[in-house]
Amino acid sequence: MRIVLGVGGGIAAYKVASLLRLFTEAGHDVTVIPTEASTRFVGTATWEALSGNPVSNSVFDDVHLVNHVRLGHEADLVVVAPATADLLAKAATGQAGDLLTNTLLMAHGPVLFAPAMHTEMWQHAATRANVEILRTRGAAVLEPASGRLTGADSGPGRLPEPQVIFEAAMALVQGRSDYQLPLAGRTVTISAGGTREPLDPVRFLGNRSSGKQGVALAVAARNAGATVRLLAAHMEVPAPAGVEVQRVETALELREAALAAAAGSDVVIMSAAVADFRPAEVSDTKIKKRDDTADPVITLVRNPDILQELVEQRNGSRSGAGQLIVGFAAETGDSQGDVLAYAEAKLQRKGCDLLVVNHVGTDKVFGQDSNAVVILSRAGSEPQEASGTKTEVSEAIIRRISFELNRVSPRA
Repeated sequence: MRIVLGVGGGIAAYKVASLLRLFTEAGHDVTVIPTEASTRFVGTATWEALSGNPVSNSVFDDVHLVNHVRLGHEADLVVVAPATADLLAKAATGQAGDLLTNTLLMAHGPVLFAPAMHTEMWQHAATRANVEILRTRGAAVLEPASGRLTGADSGPGRLPEPQVIFEAAMALVQGRSDYQLPLAGRTVTISAGGTREPLDPVRFLGNRSSGKQGVALAVAARNAGATVRLLAAHMEVPAPAGVEVQRVETALELREAALAAAAGSDVVIMSAAVADFRPAEVSDTKIKKRDDTADPVITLVRNPDILQELVEQRNGSRSGAGQLIVGFAAETGDSQGDVLAYAEAKLQRKGCDLLVVNHVGTDKVFGQDSNAVVILSRAGSEPQEASGTKTEVSEAIIRRISFELNRVSPRA
């Protein structure tokens, strides 16, 4: 496939090198057209080296090839990233002052814009009107991601991650109507890892969770177009790029963070392994092992049920209408019942919309790269099985969540 990749004059231009790599590694022939301003951030030599094609932004280079007409005619797809406020305005008003804007006017195939700018620019009435014009004319304009911007600013306006743009571009070319991605415009809060409950300054009660499944869920939600907030307890894997990360340690810290984050979220996924109990008392100094004293007795108290509180908060708030809450259950069977029996009881007790059930053990799930789960629905749908790598399981879970969000009443 022949792709024209237009690069706008924003600091996010450096991320587009990764997008170009995704296109070329997928076997596509890419011609990069940077604006003059963008070359102050990434030079033409970089684009030529990564694309294997000559790069120009002038209509007067190789005039005999009539590039300002030919490139748009021949392109199977045109992608503009970052699409700055200036570029969106020029495209919406049909300006043709350089090679990229000429190419946009001549494009016969699908066109995808991936905006990136400061929040105030994105939310300005002029920019919103330009986006609406472009969409009305058939162009695809992604919603920008939310998060840290240039300087200390934070909010909607970040360039979507290269993988997100790539998948949207491929969907657009295939003629699918989901080119804006199933979770575009949605905010998803995900907890991951295992909480640690301190006994003293050096010891804690913990669990075997590695955080791999939660991180994979964050990546899958991000790739589906969502703004992702990751509440990260102890994890053995790094947090992914392109998501907002808040670190927590204890169940009480996770509770506070989850209740606050959930208030502005469309979806809450509680995949963290939360300690059911914590020490009633925490020593300020290391507990010593001495021959002249008795062994310590550790009294435990229950931690709050965060999942149940999230459901109660949702149900008690008008702003929570339509919010989807997903719980995780790490279960083992015993003489009183099997894994699914305990999970079904937990689903009804907690009141969440979906419950993802793991059959855990010392050599199962925790720390592993693969997983097998059953997704239970409070609405009474048939249990859904998903297995494979944790990436594949996460993608199945996100697809199910997207389906539930598109139903008339997710909690009916």
